Amino acid sequence: MSTGFLFQALVFMGASIVLVPIAKKIGLSSVLGYLVAGILIGPFVLGFVGENGQDIMHASEFGVVMMLFLIGLELNPRKFWEMRKAILGLGGLQVAGTTVLLFISFLLMKWQWEMALAVALAFSMSSTAIVLQTLKEKNISRTIAGEASFSVLLFQDIAVIPILALLPLLGTPHAGAETHASLFSEQPAWIQAISVFVVVGLILLIGKFLVVPFLRFVSKSQMRELFVAAALFIVVGVAALMQAVGLSPALGTFLAGMVLANTEFRHELESDIEPFKGLLLGLFFVSVGATIDFD
Repeated sequence: MSTGFLFQALVFMGASIVLVPIAKKIGLSSVLGYLVAGILIGPFVLGFVGENGQDIMHASEFGVVMMLFLIGLELNPRKFWEMRKAILGLGGLQVAGTTVLLFISFLLMKWQWEMALAVALAFSMSSTAIVLQTLKEKNISRTIAGEASFSVLLFQDIAVIPILALLPLLGTPHAGAETHASLFSEQPAWIQAISVFVVVGLILLIGKFLVVPFLRFVSKSQMRELFVAAALFIVVGVAALMQAVGLSPALGTFLAGMVLANTEFRHELESDIEPFKGLLLGLFFVSVGATIDFD
């Protein structure tokens, strides 16, 4: 059986087209449909997914990146400021409460405090992709519960910045450990921590003083496909910059989206990115299901 990239992509999309409508028909979330589709084509059931399955998963991760970019576009700084009490109150309580509770539990299990804190911080996070997709499908995004959930997710996305700055200070590299190369991976921990905030500030400055003039220049061509390419260029470029310094690409595009939320290009960027986001996000969920190791 062929295991080439095109065959793998065909299997992924075909499984989605069949399983997601069935899941919706019986009242389940489309996310569950995507995950079940991935499980069925994965190595533990039909075995359609070969070594190229990881390639598709890496490509489809841009669905999550684009989703955070669109969230940023919808959340201009003024609205963000109006939500500050809910974000800091509910979000801060959730992250702090979960972290403290798990940290104490791990200490009682005789874990080292560095490991206990790192794992507790990780478990205080949620999957923004899954939660927002579920809220949207159930039409509760604009309800009190939906807005409260969004506030918590938003605080988590922001909390990632200091958490990622803290982790290098907690870690102690050892021989045989798997590391992901970045521009600052060989530098002392304090330099890695400072680089987090420097890159975030750089993205905010680039978005305000370079991206908007760039989009105005492209829009003068009056070619829709060129503007689509420019929108994708911005998203991929910011993601690449964040990844180069060892940070979350989705977080960077979220910040870039917030910078562009008050510009005249907001709605055009949303309409251009939305189709790519929907397709890649679905493939991402299928990829997650296909890579579940039941053993």
